[in-house]
Amino acid sequence: MIKIGITGGIGSGKSLICEVFTRLGVPVYYADDEAHYITDHDPEIREKLISLTGDHVYSGTELNRQVLSAYIFNNKSLLEQVNQIIHPKVVTHFNYWCNHHADHPYIIQESAILFENDAYKYFDKIVTISAPEPIRIKRVLSRKNMTPEKIKAILRNQLDEKEKISRSHYIVINDNRQLVLPQILHLHQIFQQLSAR
Repeated sequence: MIKIGITGGIGSGKSLICEVFTRLGVPVYYADDEAHYITDHDPEIREKLISLTGDHVYSGTELNRQVLSAYIFNNKSLLEQVNQIIHPKVVTHFNYWCNHHADHPYIIQESAILFENDAYKYFDKIVTISAPEPIRIKRVLSRKNMTPEKIKAILRNQLDEKEKISRSHYIVINDNRQLVLPQILHLHQIFQQLSAR
């Protein structure tokens, strides 16, 4: 089994592309979703995040993501500390998940911060989903509770797309002009061949 990391900036279309891989029968681990679940249910993470930011970072049993976002999006040092609390737990969970999908030729992890948190080291191949920034911003503005200011803050904390591309093995262009499905099917074929070696 080979491990594929799929990344890209906010609004690049990572989740949509991963959904296509899912339909092709490929197991996909959504790192952001799993991190959300873990931060809501892991008592050690809860304790550490509260000691870092205060009780109000949790609302009942759930992490108040808007409160945490307000802290970290303009504070890179705090963002790094939060990632250091959450990331190792996600890695442990991902490894456990991989063991349960070991009978597949390849698996995918979808993560916005694959390079930023050094998770790229765990993968055999990296794919970056690329889209022009104006298109990405337009897509993200349609999401709930999103503002141009929030998007700009997120973009500041994500690695520049050119840097991601230069560090990736493959690129999928999702610019509303090029067809995405043929690119995905081509990668699917490549990954199956790699796993058969």
